[in-house]
Amino acid sequence: MKAVVLAAGQGTRLRPLTDDKPKGMVEVAGAPILTRCFDELIELGATELIVVVGYKKQDIIEHYGDEYEGVPITYAHQREQKGLAHALLTVEDHIDDDFMLILGDNIFAANLEDVVQRQQEDRADAAFLVEEVPWDEASRYGVCDTNDYGEIVDVIEKPGDPPSNLVMTGFYTFTPAIFHACHLVQPSNRNEYEISDAVGLLIESGRTIDAIPIDGWRMDIGFPEDRDRAEERLAGTAQPADSE
Repeated sequence: MKAVVLAAGQGTRLRPLTDDKPKGMVEVAGAPILTRCFDELIELGATELIVVVGYKKQDIIEHYGDEYEGVPITYAHQREQKGLAHALLTVEDHIDDDFMLILGDNIFAANLEDVVQRQQEDRADAAFLVEEVPWDEASRYGVCDTNDYGEIVDVIEKPGDPPSNLVMTGFYTFTPAIFHACHLVQPSNRNEYEISDAVGLLIESGRTIDAIPIDGWRMDIGFPEDRDRAEERLAGTAQPADSE
């Protein structure tokens, strides 16, 4: 599969770490977040890395060039940060088959291969790595509702009153059907084109989306303290309660 990496955001919540660099170039335990994303994707068999850039894009392009570890890199430019569905549409012309999607501000030490395997073996329309988070954190994410078969039947983006604490983690597989859904998405009350709304349209059209429970951990590097926690986990020094 090709792999899409979304890395266009400004990372305002990560300041001052992002005052002079894009979010994906913030180092975690000595390596930029994007490097860790690329390593994961290549281990999963990515044949091409398609990186969506925006804020301080030249820093990313100059650092990685046109390939990483022998895998070609293609860059797509999101001129305005209008949400993940908007970002995904910038790569539409580069995708003609099932693909992986990773948010370029996440660190994973988890079973990503299970998501890819489900997509390849079951030919689902999409598969998402999901996890249960503390209820007071669920409103930071896309919250999922599933049926008895482990299929996602609803996704709500950053709800004020989350209906569950099962959330999308930032790693997905899709078929190209997601692009048609993204074209149909209307701006949310945050004035963004939400990936959760595109997923909702897939579900309404009768397409199947599998939820794969996380085995391991991941960290969304949204705030400076998240970077510190990720470094502790990578070093194996996290407290037990912090790694549940």
